[in-house]
Amino acid sequence: MIDIAREYRVALPAWIDDELADVPGVVPGREDRMRLVHRLADRNWREGNGGPFAALVAEQDTGRIVSVGVNVVLLSGVSSAHAEVLALGLAQKATGSWDLGGEGRQAHELVVNWRPCVQCYGATMWSGVRGLVVAGEGPELEEITTFDEGPLGADWAEQFEARGIKVTGDVLRDEALDVFRNYRQAVDSDDVTVYNARGGEE
Repeated sequence: MIDIAREYRVALPAWIDDELADVPGVVPGREDRMRLVHRLADRNWREGNGGPFAALVAEQDTGRIVSVGVNVVLLSGVSSAHAEVLALGLAQKATGSWDLGGEGRQAHELVVNWRPCVQCYGATMWSGVRGLVVAGEGPELEEITTFDEGPLGADWAEQFEARGIKVTGDVLRDEALDVFRNYRQAVDSDDVTVYNARGGEE
């Protein structure tokens, strides 16, 4: 019989508990939810878990936080372990459904500190969320951090809207860029690893 791996585990880092200790279960304001995302993103890269990325899933109407996620590619050794993937998967486990916006269910939204990469774009679209809240979009993320986010089309937001997912942009954009700049300073001093910056090289 072929000897193959049969499972892998992706989990939030232990320090998440400390960061959430003072966070109420309900955070009604979108800016406050984004502040939490920025806080998690900034700590995440400093802890060495992965890139400066975080996300959360909340009930759209109430602001109840259902899950959070941070990028744990370096911690887990799994390239798909992005913040959005963790937040969405944990929310689906918490609600008991792969559909975070199905009939008779609370509508959920994903809050993330930049427009999703190509992988997380698909993960968000198929998750059932009814809203996507981003700090910003545009080339600044890749220019500052050197991450390759993939070939996302210019109509990315329209494609979400066409599928019933409302996109809200530019929520605390400058704060997101500050996190990325802090990360870049550490990259330039060789204190952190940029793990997908192959830039088309063989």
